[in-house]
Amino acid sequence: MASDVFREDEDLSLLRESVKRFAQEAIAPVAKELDAREEFSYELTQKMGELGLFGILVSRNYGGSDLGYLSFIVAIEELARVDSSQAATLSAGSSLGIGPILNYGTEEQKQRYLPQLCSGKGLWGFGLTEADAGSDAQAIKTSAEFDKQSNEWVINGAKLWITNSSTEITKGITIQARTACRDDGRPEFTAFLVEADAKGLVRHTVKDKMMWRASNTGELYLDKVRVPQANVLGEVGQGFKIMMQTLDRGRLSLAAMGLGLAKGALELSLNYSKERVAFAKPLHAHQAVAFKLAEMATRIEAAEAMLYKTCRLKEAEQPFETLAAMSKLYCSELAEFCAREGQQIFGGYGLMKEYPIERHYRDASLLRIGEGTSEIQKIVISRALGCR
Repeated sequence: MASDVFREDEDLSLLRESVKRFAQEAIAPVAKELDAREEFSYELTQKMGELGLFGILVSRNYGGSDLGYLSFIVAIEELARVDSSQAATLSAGSSLGIGPILNYGTEEQKQRYLPQLCSGKGLWGFGLTEADAGSDAQAIKTSAEFDKQSNEWVINGAKLWITNSSTEITKGITIQARTACRDDGRPEFTAFLVEADAKGLVRHTVKDKMMWRASNTGELYLDKVRVPQANVLGEVGQGFKIMMQTLDRGRLSLAAMGLGLAKGALELSLNYSKERVAFAKPLHAHQAVAFKLAEMATRIEAAEAMLYKTCRLKEAEQPFETLAAMSKLYCSELAEFCAREGQQIFGGYGLMKEYPIERHYRDASLLRIGEGTSEIQKIVISRALGCR
């Protein structure tokens, strides 16, 4: 009998069931079509806002519910069981969009932006990655110069693969830019809140993606974009700290997507193995298939325990960064493993878009790359062990 320490409290269980029901009833019927058309769904995004999913981490003072990090992770997990694209919209919209404003914004900035972002009627992007600056975040070339006469910053540059940045309901993007060179020759970075309708900002939607095809991905061009001093996020020169700490938190949501996708793949595979008959008995009655299912289930249990422990540490304001990297690494690799094994169980049908396991297999690929590749996670973990 499970100990109470491993039992979800009533509020968390209610949230899980609510999101699971929404995913099954609202997302599952349209996920295949949205993926095929590579179409972002404003309707589903607004419904997620109406459920309060975007405001889980936000204080009630700004339109949120402040339910805590584990609740946020569970919501993403349940969406990813069914469709990673919708999970990505919530994950990026909250951890990368809302997160920096919530954690580093002034009171005026929070009051101005957070209520609309919590409602699902607006989204906010996180503009870090560039064409020649992915894992090497300090290699970004986007720059900002201060105009003393107008008390504004003038930003020039380009950003690539920015989630939620080019929709009709995008309200703005947090842009990371070089603002100075330190005495040791290293660049200094600052974060800016750039509103979507800023003059000189051009936003294009990236198409022909292999994965997360119903999630919005944007390419941004900034040509002499003027941003008032009041829209500096945090302090001038604090940008790299904001980047890294935001990604630390973001790793938890990517891990949740991996865990949810893995659970979805197991559920699909188990159900199919009960229906499909080969050699006069159901697939799951064959040891080769049963062992695959057993391995998937065991790894999922281990991943859940690690991720939930990390969330508890985060909520208790204890050091969590190393475990976040471990969770992101393990859950990303788990998602690929379960999707691949599930596809193997489906056999030829697993290669057809008619079956969701095919979409799970494609969607899993991003998790090893986004918000820090698996290799970057291993660097973070090895450094924590004292390896240099």
